[in-house]
Amino acid sequence: MLLVLAVDVSRSVDEDEARLQREGYRAAVSDPAVVEAIRGGMIGAIALAYVEWAGAEYQRLVLPWTRIGGQADATAWSERLAEAPRASLSWTSISAALDFSRGVLAEAPFEATRRVVDVSGDGVNNSGGPAEAARDRLVEEGITINGLPIINDRPTFGRLPPLPLDEYYRDSVIGGPGAFVIVVEDFQSFGNAVKRKLIREIAALPGPVMG
Repeated sequence: MLLVLAVDVSRSVDEDEARLQREGYRAAVSDPAVVEAIRGGMIGAIALAYVEWAGAEYQRLVLPWTRIGGQADATAWSERLAEAPRASLSWTSISAALDFSRGVLAEAPFEATRRVVDVSGDGVNNSGGPAEAARDRLVEEGITINGLPIINDRPTFGRLPPLPLDEYYRDSVIGGPGAFVIVVEDFQSFGNAVKRKLIREIAALPGPVMG
């Protein structure tokens, strides 16, 4: 599996929340249960790329494609993520994040039977093109998009989303074979949600759209 982790660093995600997201991914990828799931797969390895995104003008490949085939690989990846600088910018362009992730997948140095983009964030698309159009472009190429909507109690530029964020992700963001949403109730529980999601993705577990 080729897996792009596409992480929201827009202005609605403050410094503490950005740190919790990073720590959540670091802990989940290096968790022995996740490593066991990776090693138990058909090839015994996956490849990860870590992307941070905000508005239409900002997407960044923080960690390029890395093969994870065991605990040492996972731990080294986690340590590199801890050292990478962070940024926080305005607005939320899920559409640009998806298009950027599509390009990252196209440049992957590995072959894979599955291509997946994980989108985590705490707001709806409010910059760039429609999220639905970007989603459809990826799905047409056989890419699966899974979602980690973070149900945050802090305001997003003083506006409420048009519908609950988990429903928005289900209707407008995720798509492709086996696509699912795992709702994160707050940033504190982010790491556990990432772990659940990674194990489900790696094992290609069937299940309902809403996790």
